[in-house]
Amino acid sequence: MSRPRLFLDAALLDPQAPAAENLAVPLGAEAARHLRALRLQAGDALELVLGDQPWTADLAELDRGHALARLVAPLHEDREPPIPLQACLPLPVQLSLFDEWLPPLVELGATLIQPVVYARSEYDPAKTAARLERWARLIQAACEQSHRSRRPELRAPIPFAALAAWEAPQKWVAYELATGQANPELRHDPLAFTCGPEGGITDAEYAALAAAGWRPVSLGRSILRAVTAPVALLGAVQFELGRSAVPTSGPASSEPRVTR
Repeated sequence: MSRPRLFLDAALLDPQAPAAENLAVPLGAEAARHLRALRLQAGDALELVLGDQPWTADLAELDRGHALARLVAPLHEDREPPIPLQACLPLPVQLSLFDEWLPPLVELGATLIQPVVYARSEYDPAKTAARLERWARLIQAACEQSHRSRRPELRAPIPFAALAAWEAPQKWVAYELATGQANPELRHDPLAFTCGPEGGITDAEYAALAAAGWRPVSLGRSILRAVTAPVALLGAVQFELGRSAVPTSGPASSEPRVTR
């Protein structure tokens, strides 16, 4: 069984006491409840992420509403993807769909979560703002479950028009209609990707994205639900990133490849 991993709120740390071996670190009431649910006891090992640095630690104290850990040694690892993966996700009509997107996208390495208001989104600023805290908690839980090294950045929603000025060396849009274009090759450069909400991307929106350099990506012959498309796309990207380190032989494939 892997050691539980916790991302700590910087507010819990003493700015006058930099992270070092044997430093006692309070974990807070929510972390204490989580560790009790996992049936951990004093003396058990766990992992803490302080800023961008993971540490091994021992659980020194644990009771209701209180937990204290002691740092053991820094973990020299990086579980982040080799390139930034920027998920420009449509705000769906059902905001609960955003809750479904976040865990798998975080587990698959998304480094930025950017909500986007498409024409077929139903954007209520008050309702969306009220869910941002919940989305941040879902992101943190997914980071801890998948042992990410860093938390993805969650941004406030932007209008669709802002995607025209989005800066990334690679920009992909999952599009359900045939365009006659082959899927682009994946390069070792930052990648932004987007897709439509329920009902899909309008013709005018696709034309605007294409004019701004967003390349269409096909995810197969079937039309995927809005909740499926971004997860399928990022899963395919991670497959290609994993395959890029494996030498290949034989005739060239027509499938997308990772190029350097």
